[in-house]
Amino acid sequence: MPLLTRRQLWTLIALTLVWGLNWPIMKLGVTGFPPLTFRSLSMVAGLPLLGLALVVMKVPFRIPRAHWRELLVLAVFNMFVWHILVILALPLLSSGRAAILGYTMPIFSAMCGVWWFKAPLRPRQWLGVVAAAVGVLLLLWNELTHFAGQPVGVLMVLVAAATWAYGTQRLRHTPMSVPTLTIAFWMTTLTTLLMIVLSVATEQDRWQMPAASTAWAIAYNAVGVFAFAQAAWLTLARGLPPVASTLSVMFIPVLGVFSGAWWLGEVLHWQDWTAVALMVVAIASVLWPAKTS
Repeated sequence: MPLLTRRQLWTLIALTLVWGLNWPIMKLGVTGFPPLTFRSLSMVAGLPLLGLALVVMKVPFRIPRAHWRELLVLAVFNMFVWHILVILALPLLSSGRAAILGYTMPIFSAMCGVWWFKAPLRPRQWLGVVAAAVGVLLLLWNELTHFAGQPVGVLMVLVAAATWAYGTQRLRHTPMSVPTLTIAFWMTTLTTLLMIVLSVATEQDRWQMPAASTAWAIAYNAVGVFAFAQAAWLTLARGLPPVASTLSVMFIPVLGVFSGAWWLGEVLHWQDWTAVALMVVAIASVLWPAKTS
């Protein structure tokens, strides 16, 4: 297991903060506002910033025609399904529950690696997967009775998480020999176009001027999520071993739960605190450097 570089470590910390805090922010943003339109506006505003980053960093925009099909497949599994299902499910769930369900992704990803990509897990990595799974179950402990009334929302987020997990593994094994930021830009472009079409087709009759809280949430998502976090995640996922890149973000749902509790007044229980400790174990199991002989 390679040691994270300083740049990767700081990227991971920033990513955790941006994505973790975004769950209650998204919940506020879609409250009383069409969810697909919310996502579309966020992506439309964030895409030029991501493109500007490529220009400043002198990253090429071109993807050879031979890789266009692979780009579309990556976009479907990494972005299309995730962004559509999660934003539609969020009005049905609390931000904390959505974050917990969404970040079952690392567990699905580890399993995908074993089943489809023949990526063996070492004992310490299995420990991380089990610790993360138990942590998620503990976080769900006090929410199961609430889920009974929202089965569609729960199923949507779980399907999104499983699809994103496969997409992460697919990205890791992609034959595309182009920079990750280039892939991120074009996947975001394709997803933006899809979200615009869906919002026009299904929500046009509900369009309205966003309230101040919604406008602020759109700006946060544009800058924090689509101009930074999405590209940062894809870079980490492609540059680190699959288990390390996925389990290393397991603190995001913890932050989502605690920020939602602080922001939205949700009550925390002993299971939440125990889950924090288990998430730390999961992260350490894959990121702590192995002893060298």
